Amino acid sequence: MGIRRAATRALVSCAPLALALLARAPDAPAQYFGRNKVQYQDFDWRVLETEHFRIHFYPEETEAVQDAARMSERWYARLGGLFRHQFRGRKPLIFYADHPDFQQTNVISGLIPEATGGVTEALKNRVTMPLTGTYRENDHVLGHELVHAFQYDLAGGAQGGGLAALSRLPLWLVEGMAEYLSLGREDPHTAMWLRDAALRGELPTIEQLTRDPRFFPYRYGQALWAYIGGRWGDAAVTQLFRTALRQGWERALDLVLGMDDEALSREWLAAIRAAYFPAVVGRTAPREAGELLLGQKGAGGMNLGPVISPDGRHVAFFSRRELFTIDLYLADARTGKVLKKLASPATDAHFDALSFINSAGAWSPDGRRFAFVVFAGGDNELAILDVERRRVEKRVRVRGVGAVSTPAWSPDGRRLAFSGSSGGISDLYLLDLEKETVRQLTRDRFADLHPAWSPDGRTLAFATDRGGDTDFQRLVYARLGIGLLDVEALTIRLLRPLGDAKHVNPQFSPDGRDLFFVSDAGGFSDVYRVSLGTGEVRQVTRLATGVSGITSLSPALSIAQQTGHMVFSVFENGGYSVYALGPERSAGEPVAPAAAEVAAAGILPPAEAAGAGVVATYLADPATGLPGGGFDAHDYRPSLSLDYVGAQAVGGGIALTGDRFGSALGGGISLFFSDMLGDHAVGGAVQANGGVEDIGGQAFYTYREHRWNWGGVVGHLPFLTGFTHIGVNPDGSRRIEQFRDRVFLDQVMGITQYPFSLTRRFEASLGYTRVSFNREVERLTVIGGQITDRQEQELDAPDALNFIESSAALVGDNSFFGFTSPVAGWRYRFEASPAFGTLT
Repeated sequence: MGIRRAATRALVSCAPLALALLARAPDAPAQYFGRNKVQYQDFDWRVLETEHFRIHFYPEETEAVQDAARMSERWYARLGGLFRHQFRGRKPLIFYADHPDFQQTNVISGLIPEATGGVTEALKNRVTMPLTGTYRENDHVLGHELVHAFQYDLAGGAQGGGLAALSRLPLWLVEGMAEYLSLGREDPHTAMWLRDAALRGELPTIEQLTRDPRFFPYRYGQALWAYIGGRWGDAAVTQLFRTALRQGWERALDLVLGMDDEALSREWLAAIRAAYFPAVVGRTAPREAGELLLGQKGAGGMNLGPVISPDGRHVAFFSRRELFTIDLYLADARTGKVLKKLASPATDAHFDALSFINSAGAWSPDGRRFAFVVFAGGDNELAILDVERRRVEKRVRVRGVGAVSTPAWSPDGRRLAFSGSSGGISDLYLLDLEKETVRQLTRDRFADLHPAWSPDGRTLAFATDRGGDTDFQRLVYARLGIGLLDVEALTIRLLRPLGDAKHVNPQFSPDGRDLFFVSDAGGFSDVYRVSLGTGEVRQVTRLATGVSGITSLSPALSIAQQTGHMVFSVFENGGYSVYALGPERSAGEPVAPAAAEVAAAGILPPAEAAGAGVVATYLADPATGLPGGGFDAHDYRPSLSLDYVGAQAVGGGIALTGDRFGSALGGGISLFFSDMLGDHAVGGAVQANGGVEDIGGQAFYTYREHRWNWGGVVGHLPFLTGFTHIGVNPDGSRRIEQFRDRVFLDQVMGITQYPFSLTRRFEASLGYTRVSFNREVERLTVIGGQITDRQEQELDAPDALNFIESSAALVGDNSFFGFTSPVAGWRYRFEASPAFGTLT
């Protein structure tokens, strides 16, 4: 008699391992469903080197990138001094000319929404960001991302605790620090968030800020770091961060500040109330700002970019009323009733998304059409919508202008003015709708935003940083004032009725005598009006929170050109509502220009900071660390570098083990390489589970520089199964027979895809597979626990199987996922996948 014991031992099959490897390559081909990251454009990459950075860019953005390179060195001097840390080598910076270009990057896996202003990733410590068209905002975003570069570099150092330690820190600590160190304590936009929460009695404790996703870590984190820096000095900020990396943030609070998070929360929140409650006395509660048109219920907290029709009857606005996307809606401007959805990327496959953060739309003078900005084909386009039929009649792409914002329809209905960004620099443009010709109105490095027509069609008002303290040699920039551009003569008159305060979103009164605008003079973002004849300034709103969109520069105000009715978005309850004022309530009250100084209401607590502060000092010093410029550039040459090494088994690596019955290999390892831009990726995995013949592995390569993406996979994967038969020989010795069956799967496959858009693609693959077999038996004779005889014998095995697999598919996916499956949108896949050979 004998005992038969069966066992199975197999390596990972080819398909799952291939998918695992390819999944690491950004948005790899051969996914069954999924949206596409499309490389609409071919970028001619160049590299310039400064003392501490290796900067990647393309020729169209040369002028702006030369300035950004100087900014980066200044930020290095600032942050290196604050952190008392120096980089060990040049850090890579990757600049895109605008956000539509940035959305095509392969540096970051996955799709990039409009709200993402830049990314710093851990594997190569790369900063990747688009230029915004506004130098002040470029400087802020670059400073924010370089804080992250320092955070990664410190975490990866000998005493940093590693990237795992950084990943354990809460977002308020990491992102809030980046905001504070790049913006400082003087920030009316963040102060608005704090006032709103304080008035509602919903200021978060540090524990809530850590655990509760309702509290935005950027704004509240910045405020908390500002309090720590203001009370204990900015040296405590970096000391706290270093300690948190090694011992955790809660322990760091105790060691550095001498208090736990509960005590710090009490003092921080008390300082907020003490700073802002007196400041809001006599100001209007948000609910009393005017007539509420669009509240936040059912809107996802977002009603943005309201634009009232010329006759004052309708308002178009952006909102998230169906959970997944920001869509364009139409509402009654008297009752606030939402009448219909005008446009949505979920239902119109001709564009990928609506531009809603930095842009609003524009009504035609007759109120029949509406112009707005969409993301399509790798650029921004102007879409012209028939409001009654809810149909996009025309989409206009402006050659050479990648980013477009805030169109303004001329009173004669023939032209659209808009702000456009080319090469990372914003200017004003004029589109002739009949001829579809474009005229560039400004051509310089100044920021030119938010154009608005005068009633006579001769003048464009716009927000600009011209004049004031703007100096491109010193890289200092005035806050936005108002420009008045004569459209024919191209002469510009500058207005700064409230001094160095922000002036954005200008709108003419129906008679053209006054100009409405939004300003944060005094630390509150409110609506003002200025007489173009006398210069008299009057304040229209006095809100305890503020008139604002998502950012401090987002459009938030609109005037009906026939009636003078006003609509504006208000920040309240942590979201955005739309209010209306009739012309009889928009006269405003006189205000003195002295109110332009930023008061305590726009400064983050504590009211009395501990000394001048390192952050405030370096933000006020444009000279230290600023190089002269004129950096040389050379062509980018891709080269692969190791991103990570991973384990394919518990414990990682491959090890040799042995005992009296023999030796075996076990374990696995994977490696991933890519170039700096993520266009080329190479990866592989090796896994062992038995003898040398049981070693298997796969390798892949993907190429994504152009719109045609392609790659290849090769693999050798053994599968081992077997059983053991134990019996007794006639002489009384034990007989052990180990039968082993191996299947070897050898594959080579090529894959390609061509994405037509974000939601549609063609993909194909062609592969060869060979399945071969091996059978053997090992016979052991055992006496007294010792092997006295060992014999191995090859057994007959089936012939090898060979076959060719191919596939071609048309894939569409515009679906939106819930917790477990798609709950909205659509998707399809039409595929043919013939196979040929001995196995079909």
